Amino acid sequence: MAVDLAPDPDVADVARRTATFIRETVIPVEEEQHGVARSEEVRTTLQQAAKEAGVFAPHVAREYGGLGLDMRGRAAVFEEAGYSLLGPLALNIAAPDEGNTHMLEAIATDEQKARYLRPLAAGEVRSCFAMTEPAPGAGSDPSALTTRATRTADGWRIDGHKWFITGADGAGFAICMARTSGQPGEAGGATMFLVDGDNPGMKTVRHIDTLDESLYGGHVELVFDDCVVGEEAILGEVDEGFRYAQVRLGPARMTHCMRWLGIARRAQDIAVARAAERRLFGSRLGELGMVQQMIADNEIDIAASRGLILRACWELDQGGSAAQSTAVAKTFCAEAIWRVVDRAVQICGALGVSGDVLLSRYLREVRPFRIYDGSSETHRWAIARRVLRRHDAEAAR
Repeated sequence: MAVDLAPDPDVADVARRTATFIRETVIPVEEEQHGVARSEEVRTTLQQAAKEAGVFAPHVAREYGGLGLDMRGRAAVFEEAGYSLLGPLALNIAAPDEGNTHMLEAIATDEQKARYLRPLAAGEVRSCFAMTEPAPGAGSDPSALTTRATRTADGWRIDGHKWFITGADGAGFAICMARTSGQPGEAGGATMFLVDGDNPGMKTVRHIDTLDESLYGGHVELVFDDCVVGEEAILGEVDEGFRYAQVRLGPARMTHCMRWLGIARRAQDIAVARAAERRLFGSRLGELGMVQQMIADNEIDIAASRGLILRACWELDQGGSAAQSTAVAKTFCAEAIWRVVDRAVQICGALGVSGDVLLSRYLREVRPFRIYDGSSETHRWAIARRVLRRHDAEAAR
């Protein structure tokens, strides 16, 4: 049986148009902004340009103004968008909005879709996902959730402390994970709530200073203090929040991989161009064996990452949880993409660590990916547990 990994013709067309849009429209802005968009003017201008180019919101259902691509289709387009740090923002596929859009499409009521999904999909508002808490609260172990929601006469009161909430600055709403039953450490008992950005009970404590800066809206510490919401704010069902979170987590991990793979390709292209042009020791830099090895290793890491992404996306498109394949892909890609960018810096030498090219910015941006969406260590632990459970099940037959 033939194996064809090429995208469908319509997806390939969107990917080609996205690549052109990124190179002609987004990269000049990225270079001008040094890889970090800090104003609504930049965001809205790029998104309007993406709409005019016909590449905006490729992940969103056509009903809500998007292109309706499945996960495999997104892999090709998101990689092209990720060729620039500002590409995902321009296409409205940046975290956390992209993952929240996916979850709202799958879980929200019709009224919630009209109020939250439609403006989010159109880029009229931004959002955040408020789950992570300061230690000893929820982090790599979501069951440690301490934020609590208590029933009131009119709805619910949320009280708790969140931190590292990406995109919270200026978000139109938050999806807040709060415990509605049980105690920290127990596997169930969480509920998702939609909290409007102007709710007086959701307060910003500070912006957290981090290695990376390109995710729009920053990483923010929040406090929910007597934050009152109505019954209509419940996303999904009470006490089912952890189950619903899986709807978001697997696909979101893959879309992170897709976007960062684009940056890995960009770093490789910069390094190859330098190796082809720079002359020293009587020959081109690219003719030196050690440099050739780094270029080859980059190609291997890029190709392997793409293959693992496509395998996981295929499983997701078949309706499976793809827990093992997404964990494997996320762990490998996070480390491989770092290796590619790091080697690109090394090939470019002093130029690579200077501000004359964006490689040093890319290096800072991709390093946290080995921690975000589950650290490499947490994923390895989960991968090994599944392998051992499979062995035990087969041995018991």
